[in-house]
Amino acid sequence: MADTLNYDTLVKEIEDLVKEKNCGPILIRLSWHDAGVFSSGALSGGCPNAAMRFTDAGEGTFGANAGLPTVALTLLKPVTEKYAETGFISHADLWALSANVATKVMGGPDVPTRFGRPDAKESSESVESQVGRLPDGDKGVVHLRDIFHPKGFDDKDIVALSGAHTVGKCHAERSGFEGAWTEDHLKFDNTYFTHLLSKKYEAETTANGNPQLRCPVSGTMMLTTDMALLEDEAFKVHVERYAADQDAFFSDYVKAWVKLQENGCKDLREKL
Repeated sequence: MADTLNYDTLVKEIEDLVKEKNCGPILIRLSWHDAGVFSSGALSGGCPNAAMRFTDAGEGTFGANAGLPTVALTLLKPVTEKYAETGFISHADLWALSANVATKVMGGPDVPTRFGRPDAKESSESVESQVGRLPDGDKGVVHLRDIFHPKGFDDKDIVALSGAHTVGKCHAERSGFEGAWTEDHLKFDNTYFTHLLSKKYEAETTANGNPQLRCPVSGTMMLTTDMALLEDEAFKVHVERYAADQDAFFSDYVKAWVKLQENGCKDLREKL
């Protein structure tokens, strides 16, 4: 079977999966949490290596990754078995490619994918903890900078990457938060930013005891980290620019997202 596998069929099968299962947002989250553990500050190391597929310890057990080893990888399993488990592509590269294909399927920009991420062979190749590496939704401005600046991202990058919240939902049983950021959570556009500026949100506490905000008119929600983008002028200027210019958002998002997906990687190649 390996002889019949090729890049174009792989992309097509990911596209079909996203359209059939409406799973684009969780595939983006899978890639983000795989790559987002990288840090070069007080904490160092971490890279996209698909360590989450091991659930005996490490990243596969992190609370921030709840739902990814089960829901996301179950959805991706048919593609994984055909392409990653046969050695055609690494699991880590597949996760990155799947997120980028999903982004395009949902109306977002073309995101280039480079290849050559090696896979972790066991859970011990995980980073030590999610603390200081992955953001908490109930924190503010200082926390965002503390998390993202050591990854090499400036304020503009932080706002651009936050724009991925234009798709997907929070699930109380996974993150402790509940709801979608936009009315059409399967459309990748700049609505997240227009909502931030135009809608009024009221504070609420989820059934899990977590603080968030909800628009009483649309029923959409925002996290504390989302609202922080309006509280700091250095962030807000980019929110306003992206709300007014979707092309600017797409351009900056692609640059920041590719950097995120490649942090901690060496010798990546243009072709699979």
